[in-house]
Amino acid sequence: MKLTSLSHGAGCGCKIGAAQLEPLLAGLPAPTDPAVLVGPRTADDAGVYRLTDELALIHTADFFTPIVDDPYDFGRIAATNALSDVYAMGGRPVTALNLVAFSLEELGEAVLREILRGGADIAAAAGVAVVGGHSIDDHEPKYGLAVTGVVHPDELLTNAGGRSGDALVLTKPLGAGAISTAFKRGLAGEEAVAAAVEIMTTLNAPACAAARAVRAHALTDVTGFGLLGHLHELARASGIAAEVQAGAVPAIDGALDLLADEAAVSGGSRRNAEHAARFASFEDGVHPAHRRLATDAMTSGGLLAAVAPERADELPGHAIGRLVEGPAGAISVRA
Repeated sequence: MKLTSLSHGAGCGCKIGAAQLEPLLAGLPAPTDPAVLVGPRTADDAGVYRLTDELALIHTADFFTPIVDDPYDFGRIAATNALSDVYAMGGRPVTALNLVAFSLEELGEAVLREILRGGADIAAAAGVAVVGGHSIDDHEPKYGLAVTGVVHPDELLTNAGGRSGDALVLTKPLGAGAISTAFKRGLAGEEAVAAAVEIMTTLNAPACAAARAVRAHALTDVTGFGLLGHLHELARASGIAAEVQAGAVPAIDGALDLLADEAAVSGGSRRNAEHAARFASFEDGVHPAHRRLATDAMTSGGLLAAVAPERADELPGHAIGRLVEGPAGAISVRA
């Protein structure tokens, strides 16, 4: 049985939309402990708690439904994606817990064993100890990790430090959402999926190290809310606006062709586009495929760094725009 046939949404595309989530979270009490360095207020990638003047803990959890049919690759992608939240805070992941929703009766032990093996291999490559986990019986399979990382409080990178004039650098191409949706609908082949899997299983550890080396002012990663959604969070938290050059945004091979029309647009990507209409504007010359790429519900995407423009070339990836003075969180997409 194909794993993707069991999921209502693929990968990070199964997330609750940002527009729906924000009002739900707005009514929750904010933490008052002064040791909380990063809480939910800025919609950052992880929570951070200071233990000592030299050590802070990073806490995150991420899991989702299958984005590929191969169980081993599903495990690798989900683990890479979960670890990314720690890298997006400038930290180092150290331990993880498996999060499993699965029906052994319907899918069998061998499939779950391969999912867990994939997650374990990625964790081992990242130097992370998988110390346990939790499982529930569920007809729709889901997998991910709860991850704990460490960072020196003075070296913490958040999404709230962007400055006017900063260059925006994206370290991985986009389009995994479109490719996985197209494959599920019979519109893309194995080669396109293999290219997307290669991107989604590449750890963001080197990009994190580079961002720290160039003293990036703000950092996040690009996942289920798409480029515009996560850039909006960074710009809003930084109290500033942003400009994006549509043609400079990198795409996985074949993704732009698939996005020439709506056939490969997932439900998550549609929700992203509807949400982006509240804060993003597009110049008339922006091609429809580039518009769709900017809101593609990416899974295990790259880091998005705001960095002094003279140091942008020192980061791996592509310069895609800049931060500018303007309404907090507003984005202009240029042709």
